[in-house]
Amino acid sequence: MNKLDLAGRVCIVTGGVSGIGLAVAQRMADSGASISLWDRDAAALAKIAAGLSAKTKMHTAQVDISNYAQVQAAAKATAAHFGKIDALVNSAGVAGANAMVWEYPVEEWLRVHDINIHGTFYTCREVVPHLQKNGYGRIVNIASIAGKEGNPTASAYSSSKAAVIGFTKSLGKELATTKICVNCVTPAAVETDIFKQMTQQHIDFMKSKIPMNRFGTVDEVASLVCWLASPDCSFSTGGVFDISGGRATY
Repeated sequence: MNKLDLAGRVCIVTGGVSGIGLAVAQRMADSGASISLWDRDAAALAKIAAGLSAKTKMHTAQVDISNYAQVQAAAKATAAHFGKIDALVNSAGVAGANAMVWEYPVEEWLRVHDINIHGTFYTCREVVPHLQKNGYGRIVNIASIAGKEGNPTASAYSSSKAAVIGFTKSLGKELATTKICVNCVTPAAVETDIFKQMTQQHIDFMKSKIPMNRFGTVDEVASLVCWLASPDCSFSTGGVFDISGGRATY
């Protein structure tokens, strides 16, 4: 692993107890960052924080990012604990059900968008003022190749991740004259617990679209995310970075 210079940086990672979020938090800790883990699972937060605290300074917040009041409280608590916030990685997300549009449950559609895009908006809305106060910041949103191409039977997930891409471009332009860079990554399928939310048919479909003929790993995605969250990423903002095993065509 190539270490990045994150010494002295305070980084929030949402959805930080598993999958990509956990891999990002671990790599950031190894690179010297102090970490604030946000997740809904209090027991998992305590377990992960106990392990990472041997490497770095830790803070946790039990928060459902689809709940704006909880996001507000978590941002305030993080800033109070560390005295500042330098970076935000929005990794919390859900795949949602697999179904045709005309059969897609309305409640599930709303749930997926509440978490994947509304939650991303809430966290950025609350964290950006802290980054502006610093005169420095990095935001990395986890989107998906599905947000660029649209996957059948995954309209809620695909549309919510497309919204994350558009949102990232907007926010990046709004902050372009500051030292705050905002980017997103668009992984192809990465084998995590989110697969448990999908049908085997959909999992097989996703793999068939990847020229490398394998799924990505969380460590591969974390490598790109952590670079985007570092000071080394200084002339990229509003960008969409593919990590798709050759699937992406634009």
